[in-house]
Amino acid sequence: MPLVAVASAVAPPPLRPPGSLRSLHTPRTLALTVPRCSPSPSPAAVEAPPQAKPKPRRYPKQYPGEAVGVAEEMRFVAMRLRNPKRTTIKDKTGAEDGDAEASEEEEEDGEFVEGEWMPSIEGFLRYLVDSKLVFGTIERIVAESTDVAYVYFRKSGLERSDSIAKDLEWFREQGIAIPEPSTSGSTYAAYLTELAESNAPAFLSHYYNIYFAHTTGGMAIGNKICEKILEGRELEFYKWDDDVELLLKDAKEKLNELSKHWTRKDRNLCLKEAAKCFQYLGKMVRLIIS
Repeated sequence: MPLVAVASAVAPPPLRPPGSLRSLHTPRTLALTVPRCSPSPSPAAVEAPPQAKPKPRRYPKQYPGEAVGVAEEMRFVAMRLRNPKRTTIKDKTGAEDGDAEASEEEEEDGEFVEGEWMPSIEGFLRYLVDSKLVFGTIERIVAESTDVAYVYFRKSGLERSDSIAKDLEWFREQGIAIPEPSTSGSTYAAYLTELAESNAPAFLSHYYNIYFAHTTGGMAIGNKICEKILEGRELEFYKWDDDVELLLKDAKEKLNELSKHWTRKDRNLCLKEAAKCFQYLGKMVRLIIS
C-alpha cells in the first residue's frame, strides 16, 4: 500500500470553522417579568396607634397611727367617735341613744349637765354590776384561754372585777339591795365570750379599749359620782396599786407588738370592734341616769 494512502487513513478529520460552533451554542434570552406590587405607604402616612399612658403606681393608703401600731389606730377611732358638744345624741330616727360618742363625752370630761346628767344610787349600782360582769368575763377568758396571744395580758395589774366586788359588798353592808346584771351587761359579756373563741384580734380590741375607757374617762366620771351621791367616798373600782398609766402603756405596747404579725384585714377588724366596744360601754354608762 502506498504511504500516502496510509497517512490519509490515520489523519484526523478536518477542523470545523468557528462559525459553525457559535451556531450550535447560541444562548437563549429569557424574558423575566417582575410582578408589580402596590407601593408601600410612607411612614408618615401610617398613623401609629395611640399609646396608653402608664398608670401611676399606687401605694396602699396608710391608716392614721398605723406606723405606731393598732392601739394607736384605735385611738384615732375613739377620737372620731367622740362628740365634744353633747352628752346625748340622736340616731337616724331621732331617738336618743347612749352610744360611743355620748360615752366618750361623758366619761372623758366627767362633767354632768344639771337636768340631763343626774346620777342615782340605783343607777350607779346597775352600772357597777354590769361592769363587774364585763370585767370578770374578759379577765376569766384571758386567764383560762390556751390562745398564746392572751398569755401576754395575764396579771397585767389592770384587773377590776375583784375591786368592784369589794364595792358591791360595801353597798350591801349599807342595807342597799344589789340588782342583777342588766340586758346591756349580759349581752356584752356573751358577745365577748363568743368573740374570744372565734377571733383573737377582735377580742383583744375589746380587751384594750375596755381598760382604756375606764382608766381615762371612767375614772373621771367615777370621781364625780362619788362626790355627788357618796359624800366623797372613793370606791375600790377607781383605786390602783400601781401607776395606771404605766400599766395601760405596757398593755398598749404588747398589743402593738402582736399586731405586727396581723394582716391589714385583722387590723381593720380591730378598728371595727373598737367602735362596737364604745357602743356597748355607752349603753352601760347610760344605766347611771336611767
